[in-house]
Amino acid sequence: MTTHPRFSHTTRAHSFNTAAAQYAANRPSYPPALFTTIEDLAARPLKGAKVVDVGAGTGISTTLLHARGADVIAVEPGEGMAAEFRRAHPDIPLVRGTGDTLPLATASADFLTYAQSWHWTNPAHSLPEAFRVLRPGGALALWWNTSALDVPWIAAQAQRIDQYFEDAHPTEEGAATKTEEGTATKTPKDTESSRRAVGFLTERAFKGAPETPPHTQRVVRWSRHVPVDTHLANIGSHSAFLIQGKEDTDAFLAEERTRLLETFPDGRVEEVYDVLVIVATRS
Repeated sequence: MTTHPRFSHTTRAHSFNTAAAQYAANRPSYPPALFTTIEDLAARPLKGAKVVDVGAGTGISTTLLHARGADVIAVEPGEGMAAEFRRAHPDIPLVRGTGDTLPLATASADFLTYAQSWHWTNPAHSLPEAFRVLRPGGALALWWNTSALDVPWIAAQAQRIDQYFEDAHPTEEGAATKTEEGTATKTPKDTESSRRAVGFLTERAFKGAPETPPHTQRVVRWSRHVPVDTHLANIGSHSAFLIQGKEDTDAFLAEERTRLLETFPDGRVEEVYDVLVIVATRS
């Protein structure tokens, strides 16, 4: 395996623009129970609400919010992701921008949502920006699909992924290679449980912010059944793999395909997720 230098946060954030179609086709969605949970924690409905979906990517969460009856506008910084969004969802407004400097008026939204995207922001800027754009009583909702590490085959795969990146980047001991994207996996020397992975994300959510806002959180478990090749394409669409290099990634995924077919001989994988959702309300 080729050893690569450590890649920057910015490089990883921009890596999706070259794989937007792969991302749109293979990434998991979110269950209806997630949006019910957000409404419960925010104590207000999404239907009829002005919602800004930040880091909207290809529109996975935006379309679900729209279907829930929300008046949604998407914010996306990446050119490739924005192009895929506009191709698939021409009727939903999209503006280019980041969570650290939102191109939106003060007190103009009832909800700000971040699906798998808050970790790409700097909370020192993105939290004050969120509360600037939210109306009084408005809610900031952050969520991540995290792999359910209490499922044996998922825990085993997570350990193989961690080992793969430790071998590729031996100076990055215990690096949270995929936790940044909410897929789970590792705090330093820890791949024991979904609870710890979720706890790690919770602790990091407001790190660096001027203050930690009052917030509540819940975990929603769900699963989906997909062909093994969809599962592998989902793995390969994460930034850690996108920047790793095609040859090394393809070799790892080929080995992983063989292992998966031993567990799922019919070729259909049950991916199990714990969605961590955090809601903070503006006073």
